Amino acid sequence: MTTDENISMNTAAEPVNGAKLPARTDSRAVEHVGPVLDGELIDDTLPQPRRRTVRRRFVRWWLHSPRVPLWLKSRPQAVQAAKDAAVAVLRSPWRYCGAVVRGVVVGVRWWRLWVRVADYRMAAEESEKLADKFTEIRELTLFRWKVTGAVFAVVALVVAVVDLVYGSDPLWIAGAATSVALAILGRRRDGSPGRKPALAGPRTLTWTMDPQVLVDAFRDAKLIGKDETLRLVERATRVGDGWAVMVDLPATRKAADVVKHRDALASALAVDEVQLIAERVRGNGGHAGRVSMWVADADPYSKPPVRTPLLGVSRWDAWRPVPFGRDARDRRIDLPLVWTSLLVGAIPRQGKTFAARLAAAGLILDAWVRLYVADFKAGKDWDAAGHVAHRFMSGDEPEHVLALVDWLVELVGEVQGRFRRMRDLDDVICPESKVTPDMSRDSALDMPITAVFIDEVQVPLEDRTPVVVQGKKVPAGEYVGELLTWLAKKGPAAGIVLVLATQRPDSKTIPSGLRAVLGSRFALRVMDWRDSNIVLGEQMNTRGFDSSRLLPSHKGVGILRPDGDTAAGADVLATTVRTYYMPNEDWQTICQQGRALREAAGTLTGHAAGQDTRPVLDRVAVAHAIGSRGTPPTVPAERIELPEPLAAVVDYLGDELDEGGREFVPTAELVEALAVEPTAFGRQMNDHGCRPERFRVPGEDGRTKQVRGYATADIRAAVDAVAACSVDPGGGEDDP
Repeated sequence: MTTDENISMNTAAEPVNGAKLPARTDSRAVEHVGPVLDGELIDDTLPQPRRRTVRRRFVRWWLHSPRVPLWLKSRPQAVQAAKDAAVAVLRSPWRYCGAVVRGVVVGVRWWRLWVRVADYRMAAEESEKLADKFTEIRELTLFRWKVTGAVFAVVALVVAVVDLVYGSDPLWIAGAATSVALAILGRRRDGSPGRKPALAGPRTLTWTMDPQVLVDAFRDAKLIGKDETLRLVERATRVGDGWAVMVDLPATRKAADVVKHRDALASALAVDEVQLIAERVRGNGGHAGRVSMWVADADPYSKPPVRTPLLGVSRWDAWRPVPFGRDARDRRIDLPLVWTSLLVGAIPRQGKTFAARLAAAGLILDAWVRLYVADFKAGKDWDAAGHVAHRFMSGDEPEHVLALVDWLVELVGEVQGRFRRMRDLDDVICPESKVTPDMSRDSALDMPITAVFIDEVQVPLEDRTPVVVQGKKVPAGEYVGELLTWLAKKGPAAGIVLVLATQRPDSKTIPSGLRAVLGSRFALRVMDWRDSNIVLGEQMNTRGFDSSRLLPSHKGVGILRPDGDTAAGADVLATTVRTYYMPNEDWQTICQQGRALREAAGTLTGHAAGQDTRPVLDRVAVAHAIGSRGTPPTVPAERIELPEPLAAVVDYLGDELDEGGREFVPTAELVEALAVEPTAFGRQMNDHGCRPERFRVPGEDGRTKQVRGYATADIRAAVDAVAACSVDPGGGEDDP
């Protein structure tokens, strides 16, 4: 078959490459249609060419290799390196001149030691033969003076001859070479010679984070040894109004110790404590010895406060963290509120109420949030909230405390009802036993986010008005503490948010059981480290977080320990925050805006709608809910016969053994007070379940030290165990 015939047989009416070919014709009438081109189908899913693979490997190696400088990997690091290089170039003339002068000083000192035969003289003095060698030393000194004079004469002659024969150019070249040699000789290094003043000037931080300055500071603060050094992870860069740097400590050195001794490091750097932020780097990019530091140029909290950004928004979503303040680096810190609770503690006039109102402002701007506001300060700080609150009261009388009891009983019943209704919902609407955003905005389900704000919570917690619970009279304050503890434990999953504020953060005011279940903490300035630990948590002062060290001039500045992620990082234990400024006029504006949103959405209820109905209460069900049904009934203290030495310990501690009293008693104190033998006493206490532990307590010199002793919680547990033995198996008490 000819080529023309082959072309004719393979032509078709289907289009090829967008051109329509003529229909098949007879083989004897061949129509030429032009050349037919062959092609190859390329599959993009096939492996990439080797050249691209090599390039990717090179890029991966470049980004992860420790041999490539960091400024060649990161654009911000490259910009900072360029700035450092420009500064080094501008400073180089002065640094060079200083090195030359120091080199001249070093050279003169060396010549002086040589001409005075210092080594020979010192050896003679040590061997006590200076008198015998004095003549030899004198002759050698005169000889070296002659050599010095001869050298100067020869140099002067050579300079004159060279200038006469070749001109001044060789002399300038020789002078430049000499200055380079002197600059090398006089370069700054450890142990470089130089006169040191007896009384130096004030210590100041170098304007840039010089690595050697940082290493010396860590050594002076006793955070690393004299022969140890730091490894630079990220070079010093400008972040905000300060310098940020990340370093690795030597092996076995811990970042937690740097955070704990932040004041010593700040002293070594010659800055105030508030200007230094030291944090341990956690997660994949960190380890136990990696520290991230930021040093401010000046006090970051001396600037005027910033007004809350909530003034510029029309509405807010309660499921988003509320704008709370800014940290030292001027980063915005948002506070998560849903699924958690908040405790705010401070001494008077430090911004406690302002901080609580900031948390309330974001919830007020959500029309679907139901608010309970109890102001036991009895002032006007919270009056504007009465326009949006479902329940509101202001006062510090016993009837206000009893009204709060009714509110809390109502909320406990509400939480129980929500969990029962959640059990009947499918997994699409309620995937878990928690309120979701869609559920909180569904009026048919009636499960809105409910926020309870109690200012001066110490007033109801300390109230002694008797209330009847299951036929027994108990102090109202004790019952309020039990109700708040139950709500803090189970309420968040049902959409209940607790915000408690107090100006008396001590162990006797806020029960330890309640403090233990409050997720977020914010401590403004308090009187001492004990009060700070009451708000932030036990041993927080030993981790470097002590709100008693805040300055009195820092209004609204406190230490925030959030229950959730913030701009400081999800792994940051706590951070110092300056809250936003929200005066009364801004607070009233936000409350009016929140009322308008609720009126438009039809969610204005209760007190704000003029419907002050009494709470619907089921006291029996609530008492059973918060009661300890799984534990034996309590036995009167006078009917419990405690074994020794437990009875003696209880008698010695007295009221301090109650919850809210002492949390720790040293073993040495008990041994001395009870006049017992230490070994036998420890064995007997161990038999009752009380094992000694090590606790950190402040010493007389202000430093913390470890002391062995017993936790009062363990002693109370031992007493309860003995009390359980006084109850019969049926649950009733022994007959008298």
